[in-house]
Amino acid sequence: MKEFIINQNDAGQRLDRFVEKAVPLLPEALLQKYIRIKRVKVNGKGSRRDVRLGPGDVVQMYINDEFFEKPTEDTLWRKVNIPRVRVIYEDDNILLADKPAGMLCHAGDGGEWNTLISHIKAYLYRKGEWDPARENSFSPALCNRIDRNTQGIVIAAKNAEALRILDEKIRNREIRKLYLAAVHGRPEPPQGELTGFLFKDAVKNRVYVRSRPEPGARTARTLYRTLKTKNGLSLLECELLTGRTHQIRAQLAAAGYPLLGDGKYGTDKATADLPGQALCAYKLIFTFTTDAGSLNYLNGRAFSAANPVFVEKYFI
Repeated sequence: MKEFIINQNDAGQRLDRFVEKAVPLLPEALLQKYIRIKRVKVNGKGSRRDVRLGPGDVVQMYINDEFFEKPTEDTLWRKVNIPRVRVIYEDDNILLADKPAGMLCHAGDGGEWNTLISHIKAYLYRKGEWDPARENSFSPALCNRIDRNTQGIVIAAKNAEALRILDEKIRNREIRKLYLAAVHGRPEPPQGELTGFLFKDAVKNRVYVRSRPEPGARTARTLYRTLKTKNGLSLLECELLTGRTHQIRAQLAAAGYPLLGDGKYGTDKATADLPGQALCAYKLIFTFTTDAGSLNYLNGRAFSAANPVFVEKYFI
């Protein structure tokens, strides 16, 4: 049992909001349940969740210590009530998830728990495939990441050996990553390669395309081909030959073909139908050219995500 005496700064809050802050890893469903069954008491008595706390009130919580830990990337998964993981493929070593647009891959500075890795950890924990209490240091990890407002395939490793192998294969470009993008205009030529140098402004979280090398700028290469054109928009398939921040978005905009819905590199604003840029990491192909050890069985296999909203809405 832990006991809290409400001070002036805490006064005026609803009970459930105070508990949420005091017990940062307690899932919302358990929080409400514990208040309901009186495992949370105010001045020694059960209380409604919406009661307002006053200075000097004593809040007693009969809640496991594990939920009082300071949240970290490794513990935020405990906040997930119902894991939402769209599994494309899964075996004993890896999981391929179709991340929805609007979800972060990892927690940002604010410690957000509603992330892809938190949902994957909660999913594997509930399946009994991963238990942090039985591990010395390993926890399931993402091998690649995509922007918050980009849908698509993200690879998660279920064990340390798979993580080591996949990190090496991604670094050596032995896994092909293809994207679908809806852009304004009709690219000319209809297929080709975009090359340039990307300079990242970390403060603005934005990159700038340069035509020649300069200090801090990194080479960027993107293949593209036009799949369909309709109503002033073109559907492109893009393949990353290098992996830079916002590479596809910045290079296509610099070439005169900004992504639909991209307010950062284009002029569009997000809408209810299209919450961000029209970009989807839709296909992954394992093309190992060197030994992949326990993951050799994946060589030559290809996996695809579900059609993104913008394809259904604008090109079908």
